[in-house]
Amino acid sequence: MTKDSKLTAQARRRRAVAVGGHLGDEASVRAALADDAAGVRATALGALARMGRLTDDDVCAALADPDQVVRRRACELAATHPDVDLLPLLADRDTAVVETAAWALGEQAGDDDTTVDALAVVATAHDDPLCREAAVAALGALGSPRGLPAILAAIDDKPAVRRRAVLALAPFDGPEIDATLRRALEDRDWQVRQAAEDLLRD
Repeated sequence: MTKDSKLTAQARRRRAVAVGGHLGDEASVRAALADDAAGVRATALGALARMGRLTDDDVCAALADPDQVVRRRACELAATHPDVDLLPLLADRDTAVVETAAWALGEQAGDDDTTVDALAVVATAHDDPLCREAAVAALGALGSPRGLPAILAAIDDKPAVRRRAVLALAPFDGPEIDATLRRALEDRDWQVRQAAEDLLRD
């Protein structure tokens, strides 16, 4: 089988799985979780979620998938599965998986100390700015005072991270927050300045 024909076959299987999700064909969709192609497996996860039949065990199994496409999709879906532990995915070798896991942790709203501390490490020490940005956003969504130092540290990061850090200060108040926002009014990035102005106005 040629490469093109393999891709065509995978596309057909993905379409069949997607259709199965709309038709409620759980058996066929579940069978696709073991497909050779990562794209088909990821589509099967989404199809199960669409049917309301995606379990915590399904998500956990997908988080251990050898392909980053499946792990990333599992992280997205874990946002509505608060009992699924995403913390190990913050150390994933694929930065897109780390970014998505950080976002999902913010959506899960589990503001225990372990979660906040792990996100703070990503926010301040990860090599990839998208991962740092996602972790800062998650810390803002959680609103835990324990995560505030990491958010404040992000005010000196790259522009996109700085913008996210300013927005993440929304749940907090006090003299330190006001001083940080006033300093952000002088930022060289206009979007950072705008975000700070909006928060100070509110």
